[in-house]
Amino acid sequence: ESYEVIEEMKDQAYFSELHDLTDSELENLISMACPKSVDFADIYLEYSQSESWSLEDGIVKSGSSNIDGGVGIRSIVGERTGFAYSNSFDYEDLSKAAAMAKSIAKQGTEEKKKIQSVIGYKKLYESQSPIDSMSESIKVSFLKKIDKYVRSKDNRVEQVIVNIAASHTSMMVVNSDGLKASDLRPLVRFNIMVILKKGERRERGNSGGGGRISYKEILNDTFGIKHADEALRQANVNLDAVEAKAGMMTVVLGPGWPGVLLHEAIGHGLEGDFNRKKTSAFSGLIGEQVASSQCTIVDDGTIEKRRGSLSIDDEGCITENTMLIEKGILKGYMQDKLNAKLMKTNPTGNGRRESYAHLPMPRMTNTFMLPGEYDQSEIISSVDKGIFAVNFSGGQVDITNGQFVFSASEAYIIEKGKVTTPIKGMTLIGNGPEILKKVSMVGNDLKLDDGVGTCGKDGQSVPVGVGQPSLKIDEITVGGTEI
Repeated sequence: ESYEVIEEMKDQAYFSELHDLTDSELENLISMACPKSVDFADIYLEYSQSESWSLEDGIVKSGSSNIDGGVGIRSIVGERTGFAYSNSFDYEDLSKAAAMAKSIAKQGTEEKKKIQSVIGYKKLYESQSPIDSMSESIKVSFLKKIDKYVRSKDNRVEQVIVNIAASHTSMMVVNSDGLKASDLRPLVRFNIMVILKKGERRERGNSGGGGRISYKEILNDTFGIKHADEALRQANVNLDAVEAKAGMMTVVLGPGWPGVLLHEAIGHGLEGDFNRKKTSAFSGLIGEQVASSQCTIVDDGTIEKRRGSLSIDDEGCITENTMLIEKGILKGYMQDKLNAKLMKTNPTGNGRRESYAHLPMPRMTNTFMLPGEYDQSEIISSVDKGIFAVNFSGGQVDITNGQFVFSASEAYIIEKGKVTTPIKGMTLIGNGPEILKKVSMVGNDLKLDDGVGTCGKDGQSVPVGVGQPSLKIDEITVGGTEI
């Protein structure tokens, strides 16, 4: 615990160097934003640095860096929220923002708020910025090395795009309950896209990874070559793929990234705001059977160094491992402070925002299905005729009814218990809650994604993680391109 306290004090000290606001001034600002007629107020301070490098066909096509910082101030009265933000840390500017935020409330007597540091939470990642850990020349040299490696492996390579990106965010939150907490958050990502040409046919493969780690963990030959080989493998598979047939079929989903289907089709429907407003397909179903008894799904923001993890969320709440669905029974929702209060429950550490210029809302962190009892080989051998979907490129969902559409980037036909021909142009179409009930086998091979996920909601994007073991869906609508 002493180590955790020291780390948080370091984070707070570092962030304090970026502005000259004193604790007394922060107390004044929170007092302005939260007079007696306001239920709750908070101040979110943020300073972020980011960069990205992209190499296309051996040439550096882009190299960018960005610095941003500012403060968001929120006042809440019942279900109504007043919000204002400033890209300045100047006290006078923030006083105006605080007055604007509280304008949703009737004029009330101001009462002095006191703040205190919250200590003792576990740091899930290092505090240092990855951006300054390596020189620009080392970063560019790494990208060129991977590009050269891919071209040496296959003479059919037509295009290679390799990129890396990193950010370092310093945040502090102060609220009318007396909380003051801060965090320093690193984030890095590597991605490679390869296009192979065979005759007149061109196909692509993608791979990448990252997390709340340093550059040294991805800018090395082992990491880069692993993902380069995977991108080549996918492109090769797609070169031999045939057009997919449409119809109702049994589908086996592979482990890892296919968990993005769970994220979209089920995860968003379990966020507190949709359920408080009763616009989710899962509204009012806590305690009821909403999935096969083999399905247990959690949202866990406490996994060290994962892309979706946070030591504290953007409201200063410690993140949790939240049970969402246990053996098919709906147990709870992901909550931020506002929705938890209105639903008379507790926040779960899922209050997240894209930046100081955005309001927090309940969002996923790392959402995944826990492992079951079957080997993947058992699951596949149980299918007489169906599809094995290994990877997805994207999809969309209607939260109100759970309807989703997902496109597979790598999939195969299953014939008499054997994986055979690769297919392309396949989509999965269904209803999240209904699909959960048709899961008949869950594998023992849980895998989390490699650290590339970004989730969009109401115009805000945040980094997330997904995952699952292999699983069998007895019946689902498959869209195809075969004429």
